[in-house]
Formats: sequence, structure tokens, C-alpha cells
Amino acid sequence: MAYLWILEPTDMKYLIARFVFFVTGWKLVATKEDIQAAQNSVMIAAPHTSNYDLVYAVGTFWLMRLPLKFFIKDFYTRWYFFGFFKWMGAIGVNRSKRNHLVEHAAQLLQSDKNITLMVPAEGTRKRVDKWKTGFYQIAKKAGTPISLGYLDYEKKHAGILKVIPCREELHTFSEIEQAYKDVHGKYPELYNTKIF
Repeated sequence: MAYLWILEPTDMKYLIARFVFFVTGWKLVATKEDIQAAQNSVMIAAPHTSNYDLVYAVGTFWLMRLPLKFFIKDFYTRWYFFGFFKWMGAIGVNRSKRNHLVEHAAQLLQSDKNITLMVPAEGTRKRVDKWKTGFYQIAKKAGTPISLGYLDYEKKHAGILKVIPCREELHTFSEIEQAYKDVHGKYPELYNTKIF
């Protein structure tokens, strides 16, 4: 009798990510404890200096088998992309309107404990004077921890630096800055480690 072996979506994503990381020489660096603690958290994605960041960041989630959600321009979630970005975990956002993203994101985390929300704290691939702090506002409102996801192009390491509670603002930002100080983006000159 022939058996049809069908991969679950999470298994397929895991295998795709393993292949990409193997071919490109990247390595996942994250403890089981941090992966478990990162579920139902706001995960910072930093540094963010290249379009390749999305590929490796999503692949990192798939390798860790963490359920991923992230905001993206609603252009990418329209029908003519055949649901590809939604399949990756994208939630479309119309940036021309006031969307109350902090409130929406916090409600999302509170209503579904089985997701992790990825936020590129710099907000753009260009160099910025300081980070956007929406990740902190979301975590504070949702009552979730902040996980420090990273891509280090110099070492070809991707994973989680640590998972921290959302405490007083200056203390939290100082701890995050310290954690990321030796992480190298694809284009280091576009990365500012200063949050505020």
C-alpha cells in the first residue's frame, strides 16, 4: 500500500530555512530557554540595513518554529501576491492612514498567545538618528516581554540575544543597547546602535 507523505506547513518552512541557512553558511544561535521565552513576545529585529534581513529573519523564526507575525505595507498583502507574504506571517498596514498600530498589535498579542510579533526597531534600512520605540510601547501595553532578535553578518549568526521584561523605559533601552553593541549589520555604516 502506498502512503502519501504530506508536510505540515511548519515542517515545510523549517526545511526551507535549513536549506537557505546551509547554502549561505548561516547558523542559528539561540537557547531552547530563550526560544520558549520568546513566544508571545515583541521581538526586535536588528540591525536592519538590507533587504536580505527579511529573508534571514523569517528563516530564523522558521528554524526556531516560532509562530511569526510582522507588519508590512498593505501593497504586499494584496491578491496579486497570491497570499505569499501572508503565508510568511505578514499583516498588511496602510501607512497613509492612522492605524493605531500600538493598540492593534497589543490586542493581537493578548488575543493569541501563540504568536511572536517581529518589529524592525529602526523602522527603515537607512541610517537613523535613533530607533523607533513602538516595540516598547507594544510590549508595555500587551504585558509581554521583549526578545532581542539579531542578524550578525560578520559572524553569519542569527537568533536571540536574550529575552527581557518590559521595565522602566531608560533601564530597558540601556539594556537593549548594551546587548546589541557588538552586532554587525550587512551595511554597518547604516546601523545606529543608539535607541535614544
